[in-house]
Amino acid sequence: MKFQHFPRIGLALSLALAAAGVSAVAPDWSKTPSKKITIFYPGVSPIEWMVTGSEHGGARAMKKGETCASCHDAEAADMGKKMVTGQKLEPTVIKGKAGSIPVMVQAANDGTNLYLRFTWKQPAGGAEKMDKDNAVKLAFMLEDNKVERANLSGCWETCHVDARTMPEGKDDKKTKYVTGGSLASGKYYDLLQWTSKGTKHDGYVADKRVMDGGKALVDAKGEQKNGEWVVTFTRKLTGGEGDIALAAGKTYNFGFAIHDDYTHGRFHQVSLGYTLGIDAKADINATKQ
Repeated sequence: MKFQHFPRIGLALSLALAAAGVSAVAPDWSKTPSKKITIFYPGVSPIEWMVTGSEHGGARAMKKGETCASCHDAEAADMGKKMVTGQKLEPTVIKGKAGSIPVMVQAANDGTNLYLRFTWKQPAGGAEKMDKDNAVKLAFMLEDNKVERANLSGCWETCHVDARTMPEGKDDKKTKYVTGGSLASGKYYDLLQWTSKGTKHDGYVADKRVMDGGKALVDAKGEQKNGEWVVTFTRKLTGGEGDIALAAGKTYNFGFAIHDDYTHGRFHQVSLGYTLGIDAKADINATKQ
């Protein structure tokens, strides 16, 4: 038996991966810095509540240009505990739900793709299964400094009091949206999601939320081992409609959310707003490897 043609197979595979935007060499996560971000249960805290000074004391600080993270990063767990137990901003208490989850976030790039890795320990749960098909869903959003206040409030610019899962003023036809948002104006969030069922979504949030249609997502995968979840995304730096083009030396607004314990809608844990840099100084720096 002769094997001299196998190198051609390897070359063909490498070319196919390159054409698909997949790096042949994955990041060395052991050499990639990580940032601990505590995501928390937000209760009923839409952007309208956040910017109303009579209800939210930080509204004045936001008007002065202070970010939510600069005030609340260290107290995210405390805020989540108050809301998940119904002490504040939550009329529908879910017994046993975690108020917060510490997540380690890592990022890297290879000049073609952005890689993001999220690691956290599975908290206790046991509440009613809202989404019976998915024990966990993880989504992150990127914004190109064009949506008003996105650099201050993070993903809250997509969360409104009239969303269909809100208890008051809800419109059953509305999901997330950006006020005045559109792809044409560049005022939108790039949205990617992985679900434990194995579904992957590449969409955006502009005047409405669109879950699919993007061309940037190469892969998203996750697994749980010994009570710890690891979820990784591979995303092209450039894509198609609704995919923000990422470039070296630039920073972008970044936030993420986890639907833990089979939840859906607003019953998730979310991050405050942070920055993601592509070979640029930021809260999370995706350095080239």
